[in-house]
Amino acid sequence: MVRDSLNNPLELANIIAINQATNAMTSYGITNDSGTFQIQLENNGTFQIQVSYVGMKTLKEVITTTTEDIYKEFTLSPENALEGVELVYDMPVQIKGDTLIYNADSFQDGTERKLEDVLEKLPGVEINEDGQIEVEGKVVNKLMVNGKDFFDGDTKLASKNIPSKAVDKIQVLRNYAEVGQLRNVRNNQDNVALNIKLKEGKENFWFGDITAGAGASPDDALYVLQPKLFYYSPKYTINFIGDFNNTGEVALNRRDIRNFSGGFRVPSSNSGTDLSLGNNDLNFLTDQNNTLEIESKLATANFSYSPTAALDISGFLIYSSSRILSRETSFIQYTDPDLGIPDEATEQLGRERSEEGLLKLSASFQPNFNNQLDYDVLARLSDDRQTQLVASSVLGNTSRRDDFTPVSIRQNLNYYYTLNENNIFALEAQHLVKDEDPFYNAIVINTPDTTDAFDATAEALGFDSTQAEYNYDQNRRVRSNQLDAKLDYYNILNKKSNLNVTLGVILSRQEFNSSIFQFLDDDGVLAPTPTINEGRAENDTEYNFSDFYLGVRYRVKMGKFTLTPGLSAHVYGNQNTQFGVTFEDNFFRLLPEFESRIDLKKSESLTLRYTMRNTFTDVTRIAEGLVLNNFNNIQFGESELENALSHNISLLYNSFNLFNYTNVFARAAYSNNIDQIRSLTDFENVIRTGTFFNSSFADETLSFFGRVQRTFGKIQGTLNASFNYSKINQFIQGQRSLNEGFTQTYTPGIRTNFKVAPNVTFRYRYSITNNNQGGGETRFVTNAPSVDFDAYIWKSVTLRSNYTFTNQDLGDGNSQSFQNWDASLAYRKDRDAKWEYEIRATNILDIDAQVRNSANDISVFTSETFIQPRFLTFRIIYTL
Repeated sequence: MVRDSLNNPLELANIIAINQATNAMTSYGITNDSGTFQIQLENNGTFQIQVSYVGMKTLKEVITTTTEDIYKEFTLSPENALEGVELVYDMPVQIKGDTLIYNADSFQDGTERKLEDVLEKLPGVEINEDGQIEVEGKVVNKLMVNGKDFFDGDTKLASKNIPSKAVDKIQVLRNYAEVGQLRNVRNNQDNVALNIKLKEGKENFWFGDITAGAGASPDDALYVLQPKLFYYSPKYTINFIGDFNNTGEVALNRRDIRNFSGGFRVPSSNSGTDLSLGNNDLNFLTDQNNTLEIESKLATANFSYSPTAALDISGFLIYSSSRILSRETSFIQYTDPDLGIPDEATEQLGRERSEEGLLKLSASFQPNFNNQLDYDVLARLSDDRQTQLVASSVLGNTSRRDDFTPVSIRQNLNYYYTLNENNIFALEAQHLVKDEDPFYNAIVINTPDTTDAFDATAEALGFDSTQAEYNYDQNRRVRSNQLDAKLDYYNILNKKSNLNVTLGVILSRQEFNSSIFQFLDDDGVLAPTPTINEGRAENDTEYNFSDFYLGVRYRVKMGKFTLTPGLSAHVYGNQNTQFGVTFEDNFFRLLPEFESRIDLKKSESLTLRYTMRNTFTDVTRIAEGLVLNNFNNIQFGESELENALSHNISLLYNSFNLFNYTNVFARAAYSNNIDQIRSLTDFENVIRTGTFFNSSFADETLSFFGRVQRTFGKIQGTLNASFNYSKINQFIQGQRSLNEGFTQTYTPGIRTNFKVAPNVTFRYRYSITNNNQGGGETRFVTNAPSVDFDAYIWKSVTLRSNYTFTNQDLGDGNSQSFQNWDASLAYRKDRDAKWEYEIRATNILDIDAQVRNSANDISVFTSETFIQPRFLTFRIIYTL
């Protein structure tokens, strides 16, 4: 136990044990809230114990161990001089206030190459399936290097590219506030940031690595070129990351890039209003990680420059390109025979081309602590194209082509002003302009003298059925213009409470135009007149939305409790004009919210939240003309759609105990949706036609996620568990039915963290999915054991291997399975060597396809996606 001179226990005191024979740190510990610690030492040895605490003199004592446990109490005295705590050895883990500091070298064994290899070994840190970094169950939303944003805080780019040998400390900044003036007046409990401290000597010169490689495959020659270069100095930084390959290694996939916000925060995110601008992106056939062929190019650059202490200028440029060949077979079985929808088997072959570019420039000016002005602009441009050939057991041979070249510009202006110690103002404004132009063309083979499956739909669309094929397209154009701004006033009433008043506005305007044409055999063009939807084929819709709101929040600390009740008053305006008719819906609504946080201990908390939210749809669901999503999916909107209202409750528990290295995180959430926008769907064979309405039946979702992680010496055990329940009302063929889904997933794992011996990670994912679809029930059971192995041999050879076996029980006595095994062998003379040589093999078992099974509200879906064959590449890595 560690106490101070007044006999009070000291929490978070550091204890290290130094072996007197080897002069190496053997063990370490940190005291809990009662001042207790426990460390394990070898029998019959002599060790120097160092006990340190901020503001106290470091205590040193030599002890000799036997085979018996030793119980000791240490009393620390105040430090007279204003000096830091003496630490001869770096603690593997330290806590300083809200900052958790990991010493990177304490968790490396020599097999690490990138930052993510180190992060995976840290207690309380996880890399999830999407490549995001999670700390104590919370997704890290910003990553910095030496205090400078890395690509505006993108964690995936950083974790997969920053060299592990350049990392000195990993600082976890809990309750992170980007604006120091607002740190004590806003709730930042969900905000977690990482700051990567570089080792001494990494500043003022270039570091990084360059990888070049080639290889063989059954069809094509393989190539890899991956330059990753970094430069850091106190005044400016430059980062360049490139990745050019045809081996299936995707540094950033399309979803990563489209979700790349550039650090933008929507001002109205906590207002209670959710406004969708829609998503008109192409629906690509496959994931970039599951393709027959893929050629990827990525070039990114990031810079920051501080000409003065008050001014920071930064920006980044990202260019991504991919060429993909994909193939998939699928079978759709419709669960309710009363609907009369035939089952369908399809085989799809697709070619995809995607090019995307992002450019962001930022400036931050802070002449003093009381004033801060930030400006950002982010431009985004894409050029996407895909073609698909589909052989359907119902519709026959079809093809489609899509083109999409969207442009968007987002600007952000923030100003923060501290009038005095009790009065703070914050202005945050964001403007978005977006222009989207999806083009769709489809060809369906037709036999004029017989009745084909598509004929009834073609007649409904007004097509000429005497043609040898139905060749038609739709041009669409969606223009969006949105302003989102708010002014916050914070009044600090006393040390334990403050008042926040918010005045905000959301103004949005969307214009949607579309037209349909059929190309005839004689090269003529037909503008069809549908027999459905009152003959309305085209769209010319203008949709205006406004929300003027006033919000009040009161935040008070009462012992271990922090309470934040709030209420916002909204004046909403909706207006859309189409086909010469204008529909308006103006109304007033109060939206309450409440948060209660209990700080049980310094690193243990329980948070309860309630919010009422208003959700508004985008223009494509309001537009009453036809929208062709696919040859088997047609929709038209409803101009009188109203908002949906939801009640949301969440409970969050978080505990991080450095005394026994136990990390516990749990989150439960419930949502009840009233007047939810649902679809009314009718089928003609397998062709779906749908519109939208406000359902009077409530939809509900309930979810839970929990993680327990415990370290036992060099062994770390983890158990993840998740439960998701949903109750959704569906309306098909004029009938209402209730779709209930329940998914439970358990993932236990165990990992070793030896400094010298090989390390192994075992995981086992067990998942059960049940769906009750209005009378039809489905059940899928997934078993997926995996093992990762890495070894650093003879201080020069690194062997890595990862293997996963996935089996899916379809619930009818049948099951499907596939395996994946990758491995690599690398040689470098020692850890400081400039050159490294690597042989890497992927899909060693040469599996040709991966299977997937799922169920939705009306059908069960089984697919087989064909993947790249076995690849073998030889690579040379040069380290700067």
